[in-house]
Amino acid sequence: MLIGVRVDGSKELIAIDEGLRESSESWADVLRDCRRRRMRDPELVVGDGAMGLWRALAEVFSTARHQGCWVHKARNVTNALPKSAQSGATRAMQEIYNAEDRAHAEKAIEAFAKTYGAKWPKAVAKIVDDAEELLAFYDFPAEHWVRLRTTSPIESTFSTVRLRTRVTRGAGSPVAALAMAFKLIESAQERWRAVTGAHLVALVRAGARFDNGVLVKRPETPAA
Repeated sequence: MLIGVRVDGSKELIAIDEGLRESSESWADVLRDCRRRRMRDPELVVGDGAMGLWRALAEVFSTARHQGCWVHKARNVTNALPKSAQSGATRAMQEIYNAEDRAHAEKAIEAFAKTYGAKWPKAVAKIVDDAEELLAFYDFPAEHWVRLRTTSPIESTFSTVRLRTRVTRGAGSPVAALAMAFKLIESAQERWRAVTGAHLVALVRAGARFDNGVLVKRPETPAA
């Protein structure tokens, strides 16, 4: 499922289809369909780390930047740690993605690596190796950060679909399941709120540059 933000700040269902989560071809089929519908390259795509999505983006929407979901990343990291270290690591990761700017976030990553790297290098690598994608949101308006750090808009919407599926004990077939999911999401879309700082979306789309959430360069206006 893909949810996008329009220039006016409103959120909209872009696409929904069945496929294999880690399959780049499944994701590429969805993205190619979006391209056929004349969708432009997004400025930023927020995903849960599924490699299939990132590989498909490189093929179909090659200029789109990537932002990893911190909720999924934190879950993956804590799963790689013993229970005794999980609560401390969770607080340490919060220090990273809630940092006031990129420099403080990078220092928090260094502190995380220093604290946990000796004993649990694989857990630390999940943060260090993906730092660029995890901190991409700092190049966008600060008003948007809370929505850019996670895939929560999709997760919260799809929870309704999961609930209805449990109640109906299955939709009967993949086609029926997809149709039911579409209708449920289409209905939920009517209640979606525009993003905070909706007026800034047009600036982002026009090529304005932001540094640590603050506008530093407006897009150039063509001469008359």
